[in-house]
Amino acid sequence: MSKCILVLPGDGIGPEIVAEALKVLDALRRDHGLAVSWEEGLLGGCAVDATGEPYPAATFPVSASRGSPPRTPRTSSHPSPS
Repeated sequence: MSKCILVLPGDGIGPEIVAEALKVLDALRRDHGLAVSWEEGLLGGCAVDATGEPYPAATFPVSASRGSPPRTPRTSSHPSPS
C-alpha cells in the first residue's frame, strides 16, 4: 500500500531542508521500491512570502484530507499581513 505524505516546508524546517529530504525519499522509491508519494503545500513564513497568509486557503483542503491540520508555532519572523 502506498502512503502519501503532505510536505509543508515552513518556519521550523525550511525549504532547503525539505528539498534534500525529498531527494532521499525519491532515491528510496527509485532504488528500493518505497511506496510513497507526496503533495506539497505552503505554510508559515514561506506561505506569507508567497500569498500574504501564514496558512493559505489552498493548503487547508490538502491538510484536512490527510487527517489533521498542521500544528505550527504561534509566532513567526514574518509580520502578520495587514
